[in-house]
Amino acid sequence: MADELKVDICVIGGGAGGLAVAAAAAPMGASVALIEKAKMGGDCLNYGCVPSKALLAAGHAAESVRRAVRFGVAGGRPAVDAKAVHGHVHGSIAALAPHDSQERFEGLGVKVIRAPARFTGRRQVEAGDFRVTARRLVVATGSSPFAPPIPGLEGTPYFTNENIFDLGRIPNHLLIVGGGPIGMEMAQAFRRLGAEVTVLEMFTIMPRDDPELVDVVRGRLAADGVDIREGVNIAGVEKAGDGVRMIMQTDGVETKVEGSHLLIAAGRRANVGGLDLEKAGIAYSPKGIEVDARLRTSNKKIFAIGDVAGGFQFTHVAEYHAGIVIRNALFRIPAKAKTGAVPWITYTDPELAQVGLTEERAKERHGEIRVLRWPFADTARARTEGETDGLVKAITSRKGRILGAGIAGPRAGELIHIWVLAMSNNLKIGALAGMIAPYPTFGEASKRAAGGFFTPLLFSERARKIVRALSLFG
Repeated sequence: MADELKVDICVIGGGAGGLAVAAAAAPMGASVALIEKAKMGGDCLNYGCVPSKALLAAGHAAESVRRAVRFGVAGGRPAVDAKAVHGHVHGSIAALAPHDSQERFEGLGVKVIRAPARFTGRRQVEAGDFRVTARRLVVATGSSPFAPPIPGLEGTPYFTNENIFDLGRIPNHLLIVGGGPIGMEMAQAFRRLGAEVTVLEMFTIMPRDDPELVDVVRGRLAADGVDIREGVNIAGVEKAGDGVRMIMQTDGVETKVEGSHLLIAAGRRANVGGLDLEKAGIAYSPKGIEVDARLRTSNKKIFAIGDVAGGFQFTHVAEYHAGIVIRNALFRIPAKAKTGAVPWITYTDPELAQVGLTEERAKERHGEIRVLRWPFADTARARTEGETDGLVKAITSRKGRILGAGIAGPRAGELIHIWVLAMSNNLKIGALAGMIAPYPTFGEASKRAAGGFFTPLLFSERARKIVRALSLFG
């Protein structure tokens, strides 16, 4: 017989979003059950954000050795210790794991159940030896790598982000299917650590981002030696000795490329299988669980957050969703999720960060817009550090409302914060143009870009007439 457990909130999924709900609800006095069938911390800690950024850091360090000579410092070809790199990646995971651990959450008073969950009713879930009934439930089961229907893939060994960090060696030649953020980050990391890398993308790389900014990243990866092939139609994959062979068709012409290892980075799919969502009256599709603006499912007592709710698939969005759920589920405040100022970052070198609308989408929605740019090459700090590739690009309405911003360049992931803050608080472009930016900093580029909004007015014939007229008064 299963043990009966009645709680205020039952959270299914111990990733970023689910943990954030549990960590907030329990100290507020709510009784909480947290169900996780695999590793605590979910994808971000174990297979995503943390290990990928740790591997990228190793790749960037190797590149800094190669490029040190530009500063008059002896550099050269770096000696890469694959075992030590592997240790750094997994050491980073281990250092952060206690924050997401079962022990920590049990210390907060959360009942942690390590088993698969499935719904048995509109407010009931079974997991392991427990039958849980909750006033409110939260589905935070995340997403998993999507394997495209490539002929021969099922019989060919390949990696995804869930196991590439266990490789423990630098591939001789890594083939990557997919030119999104994961594919491009891993392409640069492994290339800088010594692997040959070929990226195969059916359309264009990083299609969600502004093409002008993507060109900056594309150029740097090409300079690194990454072979990027866009507009590729993959007809099949097969084993080739100890490696793999990709077969492509372009205008009826067949081409092949061989590599030692294959990474599939062709997107992600919401984890909705095995939950018996139908028994709880929850509407869903392969894209995820359907939710309203308050993140409620078709069963209003159940919420869905993070990747499984569709939309943006980022850790920071899952954590933001958690705050919306806490306000709705605990305080009965009808809070709604707002996604107009959600930032996203690709952590290549240079980084690419984006918030709001790109130039193309802004034109589609608003018609007449203003495009503001400031290149890093015209920023003193960038010059002193030899990081002149890229620019800040902002999109505004004709009256100065900020519609979006993108940055391709050094520290872009940090520099985008000010644009996110401005958009979140409905600040106009004048707020950024008028701030005092410390000199010399990379952040000065954002102020300079914002100031470009007023340049046509300040240096117009009308402004000159006003200055001349006022000079007559002494």
